[in-house]
Amino acid sequence: MPDYIPGSDTGFQAWVDNFVTYANTHLAELGIGLPDIIPISTAQTDFDTKISDNVTAQQAAQSARQAKDASRDTLESLIRALVRQLQASGDVDDAERAALGITVPDTIKTTATGGISTRPIGSVDTSQRLRHEIRFVDEATPTSRAKPQGVMGCEIWVKVTAQGEAPPADPDELSFVTLDTASPYTVEYDGADGGKTAHYMLRWVKTGSNKGPWSETISATITA
Repeated sequence: MPDYIPGSDTGFQAWVDNFVTYANTHLAELGIGLPDIIPISTAQTDFDTKISDNVTAQQAAQSARQAKDASRDTLESLIRALVRQLQASGDVDDAERAALGITVPDTIKTTATGGISTRPIGSVDTSQRLRHEIRFVDEATPTSRAKPQGVMGCEIWVKVTAQGEAPPADPDELSFVTLDTASPYTVEYDGADGGKTAHYMLRWVKTGSNKGPWSETISATITA
């Protein structure tokens, strides 16, 4: 038999309100007195207060998270603007780039790098909440899961943006995710990323870290 007391807090609150109101107006008929109902009324008042406090706390937490996300976006934008300036400067060498933790450009450029001239074609399965399953094949053999000859794996890079924000225009804007040796690869996201968009770029890597050209940008919503 189902419990007569509702499981949800809002349902329980409405149920208690009806229970106490009816009991207070029918004390004699029910064979009870005020000493029976007063402790319940007192506990009801406390519960109503705690419910209100909880709602306020949840709203404050959501507001704080939104403020944190906005602050991070501002900070990232400022950092990326300076990094673009540093990357274009002749005063900054690769050792300084590495010390700063920013991208060190390849010394051998894409299409001629290690003999890799083709790019990965990526697709993203978004059917699972807060999870992306990334699959990749070579553009020269799109019906085969085989990697190009001599290729060790596929580098996966990402940038997560708010809805409506422009996708990255340059690989320097992305963050390294992994070097995956076999498709597919699964990326897990935090709840705070739900509803945002993940922009991925992929490239083949040969033994010895020789790297091929970047794929097209693949954008996918992070299902909340």
